[in-house]
Amino acid sequence: MTELSSLKLIKSPVGKISIGATQSGVAQIEILPPGSVRIEFSDSAKAHRFALDAADQLSEFFAGSRKGFSVPLDIAGTAFQLAVWTQIAKLDFGEQKTYAELASAVGNPKAVRAVGGAVGANPVPLLVGCHRILGSERRITGYSGGEGLVTKRWLLDFEQIEFKE
Repeated sequence: MTELSSLKLIKSPVGKISIGATQSGVAQIEILPPGSVRIEFSDSAKAHRFALDAADQLSEFFAGSRKGFSVPLDIAGTAFQLAVWTQIAKLDFGEQKTYAELASAVGNPKAVRAVGGAVGANPVPLLVGCHRILGSERRITGYSGGEGLVTKRWLLDFEQIEFKE
């Protein structure tokens, strides 16, 4: 990952969110676990603008007035990870896929576990809505942000996505 030039913190219904940006776009979103501490900073006006724009869009999302995001991203990964994240980014608010469906969408239906790894490595959750990816039979699976499955359940309920425990 490119070194961050700006870090912005916001409060949300799922906890504090850290937004990291470079001079090329938003590079990191982290839903912080309770008790985590981050310090805001900005070494670049351009990166700060990206972080502020993402903060505004996330606030609108949680207020129910935004269904998608338009901030530029500056994310790095393998070609496979980027393909998976691109497919996830195509999902609309309230839409979901299973890991198997996502594997098929990237042209490798047998790569379900690898897709799971790519989903878990998503550097910009919420902006690339990896919470919308479910296990077989639409079962809820792990989530690395915030309080894990508690956070994922909240996001799925917020988007009215049906899932099984």
